[in-house]
This record gives sequence, C-alpha cells and structure tokens, in this order.
Amino acid sequence: MPPPADIVKVAIEWPGAYPKLMEIDQKKPLSAIIKEVCDGWSLANHEYFALQHADSSNFYITEKNRNEIKNGTILRLTTSPAQNAQQLHERIQSSSMDAKLEALKDLASLSRDVTFAQEFINLDGISLLTQMVESGTERYQKLQKIMKPCFGDMLSFTLTAFVELMDHGIVSWDTFSVAFIKKIASFVNKSAIDISILQRSLAILESMVLNSHDLYQKVAQEITIGQLIPHLQGSDQEIQTYTIAVINALFLKAPDERRQEMANILAQKQLRSIILTHVIRAQRAINNEMAHQLYVLQVLTFNLLEDRMMTKMDPQDQAQRDIIFELRRIAFDAESEPNNNSGSMEKRKSMYTRDYKKLGFINHVNPAMDFTQTPPGMLALDNMLYFAKHHQDAYIRIVLENSSREDKHECPFGRSSIELTKMLCEILKVGELPSETCNDFHPMFFTHDRSFEEFFCICIQLLNKTWKEMRATSEDFNKVMQVVKEQVMRALTTKPSSLDQFKSKLQNLSYTEILKIRQSERMNQEDFQSRPILELKEKIQPEILELIKQQRLNRLVEGTCFRKLNSRRRQDKFWYCRLSPNHKVLHYGDLEESPQGEVPHDSLQDKLPVADIKAVVTGKDCPHMKEKGALKQNKEVLELAFSILYDSNCQLNFIAPDKHEYCIWTDGLNALLGKDMMSDLTRNDLDTLLSMEIKLRLLDLENIQIPDAPPPIPKEPSNYDFVYDCN
Repeated sequence: MPPPADIVKVAIEWPGAYPKLMEIDQKKPLSAIIKEVCDGWSLANHEYFALQHADSSNFYITEKNRNEIKNGTILRLTTSPAQNAQQLHERIQSSSMDAKLEALKDLASLSRDVTFAQEFINLDGISLLTQMVESGTERYQKLQKIMKPCFGDMLSFTLTAFVELMDHGIVSWDTFSVAFIKKIASFVNKSAIDISILQRSLAILESMVLNSHDLYQKVAQEITIGQLIPHLQGSDQEIQTYTIAVINALFLKAPDERRQEMANILAQKQLRSIILTHVIRAQRAINNEMAHQLYVLQVLTFNLLEDRMMTKMDPQDQAQRDIIFELRRIAFDAESEPNNNSGSMEKRKSMYTRDYKKLGFINHVNPAMDFTQTPPGMLALDNMLYFAKHHQDAYIRIVLENSSREDKHECPFGRSSIELTKMLCEILKVGELPSETCNDFHPMFFTHDRSFEEFFCICIQLLNKTWKEMRATSEDFNKVMQVVKEQVMRALTTKPSSLDQFKSKLQNLSYTEILKIRQSERMNQEDFQSRPILELKEKIQPEILELIKQQRLNRLVEGTCFRKLNSRRRQDKFWYCRLSPNHKVLHYGDLEESPQGEVPHDSLQDKLPVADIKAVVTGKDCPHMKEKGALKQNKEVLELAFSILYDSNCQLNFIAPDKHEYCIWTDGLNALLGKDMMSDLTRNDLDTLLSMEIKLRLLDLENIQIPDAPPPIPKEPSNYDFVYDCN
C-alpha cells in the first residue's frame, strides 16, 4: 500500500550528530515539526531553529515552499532566519576586520534566500550596507595600502550582498541617496579596481537605471560613456558584458530627444569599432549573455531610425523637396539646364516630370507624394540620397540603365527604394523593443558607422540585378521583392562577419540559385496529390508520428537547461529538467551555472510523477505570464513560455531557451498525456519524413506515370483453353 500523499520521508542533519531519518506530515504546522526535531536532539528554544535544504542552495523551508519537499530530500536543522539575520547584522558591525570580513562573506551567501533576505531587510539591513559603502570605505582608506586584499574582499562581499538582497524586489530602488550613487559610480570610474567590485558596481548601476527614472537621471550625471569605454578594452568578457549592459540600459531609458544625442556621443567615442576589435573579433568565443547584450545594442541602434521611418514627407517643405532635386541633379547632371526665362517654365516642368519618371517615382509630377506612406516615410528618401552621394557611380548606372529600357521592363528606382526600405525595416524589426531571450546579433552591422544605409546600398543593387535576371516587368514587382527578401534572409542566416562578406553571399544567391533551392525544397516537401499517393501517406502517417513521438520523448530523457528569468538578466539562475528513462517521472533541480556535459542524476532532487500532470498550458495561459512586469509583456518570451499544472494549485513553469526546445517539450509533454503533437516542428518533421519515405518506396517507379485511378479490370476471356491442365 503506497504511503499517504501528505507524508514525506526525509533525512535531517545537525552538526555533530548522526542524521535522522523521519517522516514529515505536511498537514502539521512547520513549527510543530521543528519542535519535534529539536526534541529529538534535546535542543531547547525550538523557535530559534529552522529547516533548510542541505544542498548548495541552503534555502530555508517555509510554509509557502514546504510543498516542494520531495521524498529523499536531505534537510538541515539550523538557526532560524530571524536569528541568523540578527546575528549577522551585529557581526558585520564588528570592530575586528577578520570577523567583519567573515560576516560579510556569510551575508553574501545567505542573501540569495528570500526568507533570510526579508528578515535582514526588516532590520534595516539595506541601509546599513549602503552606509558601509558610503562611509566605511573612507574609514578604511588608510588601511587600504597595507590591507588591500582584505579591503577589496570586504567591499566585494558588501556589494554582492546588496545586489542579492535588491534582486528579490522587496525594497524600491528609489530610496537610495545621491552619495551612494556617487560612491558606486566612483568604483566604475577608477582605472584600477578589483574585478569583482567593478562587476557588482556595474550590475548595481544597470539595475538602478532600469528600475527607476529618477535614478536614471542621477546615474547619467555620474557616469559618462567615456568612463565606460576603457572597461571594454580589457580582456575580461564578463566585465565587457556588464559594461555594454549599462550602456544599453542608459540608451533604453533615455528620453526620446536624448537618444540621438547619446548615439552621437557613442559614435564620437568610437564605441562600435572598440566593440568590433575587443569583443567581436577577440580571440575567444562570445558567450550567450554577451551575444544578448550585443543584440540589444544592435536593436536600440536601429530603433533610432524609427523617427524617420514614421515621418511623412511634407510636400510643401522646401528642404525636403531639395533632396529630391539633388537626386535628379546627380543622376542627370550632364543634361543642360534650360535658360531661366519666362518661356521656359513649362519646358522645365516637362523635363522634371520626364526625369522623375526615369528615377522610378510613382507620382511623376510631385514625387514628394511617394514618401507620405509610413513606414518607411522619410527613411526611404534618406537611404536614396545616401546611395546617390556615397555610391554615385552605381546610382547613376542603375538610373540610366533602367531609363534606357522599355517602360514595362524598367526597374523603378524610386518605388524599389521605398519598398526595399520598408522590407529591411521589417527584417531588422525597427521600432520593436529588444527581446529578453534573443541572442541574434549580426557582426557585420558593427563594421560600419552607417551600417543600415550600407545594408540598403548593397540590397538596392541586388534588387536591380535580380530584376534583370528575372527579366521582370512592372507586373512582376511584388514577385521580385519576394525573391530579394529570400536572398537577403538566406544571406543573413549565415551571419557574415562583414558587409563585403554579405555582398559575396548575395552574389552566390542569384535568381537561378534561388530557383534551384526552391525546386529542391519543393521536391523535398512535395505534396503528391494523386489518390494512390494520398492513400499511401495515410497508411504510413501513424508510423511516422510514432517515430516523431519517440524522438521527442528521447529528447526529454536527455533533458534541457532552462533559465529562471528575472529583472536582472545576467544574474539569472539555471535549472534542469528531464524525463526518467521509463517515462514515468520528471526530475528537475536548480544549477549554479549552465551545464557543459551530462547533469548527474543525483543533482536533480525534485520529482514530478507524470501521472500527476493535469494539463500543459502555453503562452498567456501560463501562470508566470499572468504576473505584472515588463518582461511578462514581451512577445517573444510569451511564445517560449509553457507550464505543467499538477495537483490542485501547483505548477512547474518553463521558459524555453529557443523555439526548437519549446516545440520539443510541448510535443513531448502532450505525447506523455496521450494528446496530439501540434507544434510547427512536428508538422515540418512529418512533412519531411513522409516525403522521404514515399520517395524511397517509389524509387522503383521512377519515370513511370502513376495513374489517379487503378487500371480497369479486364473482361473475362471467352474461353479458358489457354489454361494448362497438369492432370
């Protein structure tokens, strides 16, 4: 007979004594259980004790989290969080440097636990730490030379404890003084400072900027881009990551009118070339967090284009009209201007109209009307002018080349530029906030100060080339744009390291090559429509689905490392989840860092029987996606979120590292529950495997026409004289 669901078998340790095996009744108050444990070891004052996990987390057991205790868990009897907080509060004020250092080290470790953090904060612990940072550093300034390692460690543990305590979201960031901000900023501004102090100081500044508008203004006054740049020129990738994170935070929270000014400062300080030299082209791999911060910087930089993208052209604005005149002048400069007399006005208008038609504008009389649609608005005109001025030969060649073709075969430069700009903005998601999970940065955009304009210049030449290869007419305009989009997207997926490499990739993706790729993909995914093939597909589909199901379950058995996302992304913890080989239990547990190899089975202490799972929900239906906060509103995070609901009110919440893992896990969990696998990945796998299986079975019928209907049964012969009688 199985044990009652409310009884959990655990081991409990106490220093200097043999561990106890005991059964915990989850219906009993936690205080009664602690009293029972204390009585077993003859310990008085049970209210001064608590239970905590004996693993590396050391988290306290509370009434809120006690349901997470599973059979076989090892617990430890220890001082209660209130007592521990009180003792540490006193110890960190000790006059002994060694005692103070040891207390701060313990505080940095314990502060990760929200239960302890709450008790320490209740004692006004945050204020004590900020005072120690503000005044304590001066107090020990004289000792710094003779006790430098001790001083550095002490400050490092103080800042670590502060970061961990603030990370729980119990205390508002708005409560901190200017003196504290100045002190933290001073650590960042020092040329020679301990790495751990610098790292935590940068983390604190980033959190201040992201969590408080008032603090953003104060931090922006204390920290300049010029003071942050030297930290990017070092060799420590973690410091570089934190530095770019601070720059991104300042960029993100800056008022709209200040962002362009900040971008100009970044350009003056050559931030792009420094990142390219010391980060992207450094002789080491870029980790996920650095890739994310580079992606955020890329998005924020491109978002500066949003204002021009959403600005309509004012046909009455002479300065804007002059840009169109400049485009005409550069293209047709060789043509003589008519004399400025009373009889030439009509002639001039006629010539301008003819030239604007050659330039490919839709509205030949007033081309300004072509730029009233947003997006791309004035951004398209900016790109055209940049191309005309910085790639003048290519611009003139394209315009004159097309103006000499028949009307129906000319590639309209104006219309093409407007649509291409709009398409590039869609590809690069200009105007959208950066995702919390994306790492998709492109090195080539860090190789030029005007990378978007150069990107456009390459793509407009590609469009003209593709138009000629397709022998397109004006009716084929949308088809050409679709091909160009495919060419650009395919080239971008290879992550070219420079714009020249991107151009080279596009050279290899000619229209003929795109047709070959499409034909190959069409053959690989061909949906044979004849009745015999459809019947064959129907017959073998269950077998293929079973194969996909087994692959999904095998991947769940291997397991996946998930992030625990919070407001300060780089401090996220990891956790791992996998399915037992018999497909009956999900094992999961926290990890200190992302695993490099196989995760040991005994490190995953928590278990969830598959039989207890009630449902799997995704996206907005997930409990952790219904909470308030900017992160929860992020579209890409929503698309990667899923939750397992079990028991009455319990859930296990996931945010997949990418779309592929999301599909694997939702498919696998649905398969365990006997439900259909509905993901895009399953549909693609099913199409691919069905197509391959059918082609294999039809190899012997190559070049043989398969009829839509079976051949008719012939009439019976008039006699059977042809039958040989063996008798």
